[in-house]
Amino acid sequence: MTIDASPTARALLALEVLQDSPGITAERLGARLGVTPRAVRRYVGILREADIPVESVRGPAGGYRLGRGMRPPPLLFSGDEALGLVMAALDGQHDAADTDGPVGRALGKLLRALPRSVAAQAEAVRRTTAPVPDRSGSRPDPGTTVALVEACAERRRVRVAYRSEGGREWDAEVEPWAVVVRYGRWYLVCRSLRADAVRTYRVDRVRHVEPLADTFVPPADLDPVALLEENLAIGWEYDVRVLVDAPVEDLRRCVPRTMGRLEPVDAATTRLVASTGNPVYFAEQLATLPAPFHVEGGPELRATVEALGRRLLAATNPDGAAFTR
Repeated sequence: MTIDASPTARALLALEVLQDSPGITAERLGARLGVTPRAVRRYVGILREADIPVESVRGPAGGYRLGRGMRPPPLLFSGDEALGLVMAALDGQHDAADTDGPVGRALGKLLRALPRSVAAQAEAVRRTTAPVPDRSGSRPDPGTTVALVEACAERRRVRVAYRSEGGREWDAEVEPWAVVVRYGRWYLVCRSLRADAVRTYRVDRVRHVEPLADTFVPPADLDPVALLEENLAIGWEYDVRVLVDAPVEDLRRCVPRTMGRLEPVDAATTRLVASTGNPVYFAEQLATLPAPFHVEGGPELRATVEALGRRLLAATNPDGAAFTR
């Protein structure tokens, strides 16, 4: 005789959902399981026959929840929940208030494992706090992130499909040295095999990762964070060269390494060498420099700085007319 285990398996899935979502209705529970509300009631009956206290409340605010006699289950996280918790702790960008998301589900499990007095306070904060997302941050695809992290750990070359901020797409074979979270974004620090140079890629712009057979040995003195900051301004579409009328030591106090490389020309002049995928943003950053500057190279940046200057001059015109030479 064979026994059809599917109702029991479905009942166990229903138990997991009840643990994650106390008060869930039969309709929502059925949608999560892919069955009808009638089938949900049958699975609830199976759980009750197994002495699992499932309580039901009638009315608009009603639903199913586990009774207080239920022994807490082992704290088990699915793969997406565990990864979501780690990524949320690292970048602070993942929505912990979304009870249907991986971070929200994992956080719910943690709260249910805490003593009631402690959990009540934490749950109140979770329920009433309104987080403001960082618009400059980004949420990379968890699967892409895992593939890159595993390639770094295994020291295995990969082929990545990448899309730049300007929309240009290309494939690159790289040695993935490290994944770094910085400034609310996730970056891959790697060596491009074609260019034989260090490159930094935004993980949220990596469209595909293909592991390759070849392995590599990273630099012995690798400092991923320092290398990231030194190379964030390298390898973009538009080259930049700017002469600034200030000593290099003065500029190092106000120009971040992510903006470019500072080269002393003489005791009173410094050259900023970089590249950018966003000339408008770069021009706006130049406007904050505490010294006169001249765009020495990069026609795209020169045109953008000129347009920005005209806009600023027009703002000082009492008549609001655009500035003309």
